[in-house]
Amino acid sequence: MSTDVLILGSGIAGLSTAIKIAKQRPDLNIIVLSKTSEGENNTRYAQGGVAAVWDFEKDSYEKHIADTLDAGDGVCNVETVEIVVKEGPERVKELIEWGARFDRETDNTEYDLAKEGGHSEHRILHYKDLTGWEMQRTLMAETALHTNIRVYEHYFAVDLITQHHLGYNITRVTPGIECYGAYALNRQTNKIETILARTTVVCTGGVGQVYKATTNPVVATGDGIAMVYRAKGRVESMEFVQFHPTSLYHPSGENPSFLISEAVRGFGAVLKTRDGKEFMEKYDKRKSLAPRDIVARAIDNEMKLRGEECVFLDCRHLDKTDFLAHFPTIYEKCTSIGIDPFKEMIPVVPACHYMCGGISVDLIGRTSINQLYACGECSCTGLHGANRLASNSLLEAMVFAHRIADDIVQQTDRIAFKENIPPWDAEGTQDPKEMVLITQSLKELKEIMSSYVGIVRSNVRLKRALDRLFLLFEETETLYESTTLSPQLCESRNLITIAYLITRSATMRKESRGLHFTTDYPNELPFVDFSIL
Repeated sequence: MSTDVLILGSGIAGLSTAIKIAKQRPDLNIIVLSKTSEGENNTRYAQGGVAAVWDFEKDSYEKHIADTLDAGDGVCNVETVEIVVKEGPERVKELIEWGARFDRETDNTEYDLAKEGGHSEHRILHYKDLTGWEMQRTLMAETALHTNIRVYEHYFAVDLITQHHLGYNITRVTPGIECYGAYALNRQTNKIETILARTTVVCTGGVGQVYKATTNPVVATGDGIAMVYRAKGRVESMEFVQFHPTSLYHPSGENPSFLISEAVRGFGAVLKTRDGKEFMEKYDKRKSLAPRDIVARAIDNEMKLRGEECVFLDCRHLDKTDFLAHFPTIYEKCTSIGIDPFKEMIPVVPACHYMCGGISVDLIGRTSINQLYACGECSCTGLHGANRLASNSLLEAMVFAHRIADDIVQQTDRIAFKENIPPWDAEGTQDPKEMVLITQSLKELKEIMSSYVGIVRSNVRLKRALDRLFLLFEETETLYESTTLSPQLCESRNLITIAYLITRSATMRKESRGLHFTTDYPNELPFVDFSIL
């Protein structure tokens, strides 16, 4: 196959980019690949909302910028922050024009703006506690209106095509690396297909499945970041993995973990220990509404101090009618496992939630590889710095999708298709005889990352993780070279790459900053004694 634009991923980043290009250039062919179904992605699972300055009488760009920079702990790209905050409201208005139904006040005149941790004002637009689902629904409906967009479901992108596949020796310092499309596994035929493209956009989402407990869906296996790294593209800030402080604790375990949105704390819920005592005032003056890195570490510390498997979120004092109107899905989930939030506290525990690092991009979303862009959670724009401010991610995806689309529209006609790309070479491989080799490697990987490269780290833990990851890498590469490809093998290989990048990046950062806390350089949270860890 060949197409003018190839987009890997069908979440908010991928579909927004496709729609923007299609509107400006109906003559361009656009293919969007989804490795499962079109609606199954990280976007769909976003509960809280999208942050944008809306009420200019109470809020301002300056306040939103300041909140983002504060959460980012000195690592944000200030220019990126200003761009996203100032261009964001216009992108949200476009989504509303396409049909997004954000919640309004009871009189239906103004939007019901929520407040979440780290925000100084109410600026979160939301649709109940299903904001991501509503935004995905809107984008899928809009995509269907454009005949030059083709969405191919159940296509698993395996590798980006570069000069490497033409026989050239490509390294990380090779100038002028170019992307010519991608090899993709058609999951319905089990054949590897070659898809040539003038420009390619990686929108493959997050990496949550590298950990045991994550709010990310099972498709979040870091495929795009791993592919770009293998293609010798630049990645950065991989040590900054955001753990959401409050996923629903389930003794038997769930994958993914159910998210108790930060908006619940913004609504007035309070974090407490099992005996009903508040504890966040020991860690931050903003208490339960402190930024996520602080809250997650505080919860982790309280659990270790008390030998408990969770802490609790107290909603018993909240108005039941308002709560049900704002959080029907959360209420339904809690009651389904026998918890009435108005009679008992909700058990919560931190879970891997968001990757703040990723594929290095510039202010237009261009990667270090020519003709290759990245957008959404798989990219690192510099917006989030060392810690993402709640509800900024959907905004970032829309802003950069718009910028990428504008650049592609201007550049695509100048780019020719690359000829003589060889087909995928599967010679000498055979079907895997034991899938247990892959599934067991994944279990080991999640244990390693959760035990040694989680919320609190140390040099000893990171060294042990790297040693064990190297063994997993060798075993998986042997399987990759000798067996026919399956989605499970590709995901396992990608997750091991992601685990290495997170661990290696964490090893290189000799300080505690934002989401990266190490007991060897504990220069953050001066009010807490972490020596017991």
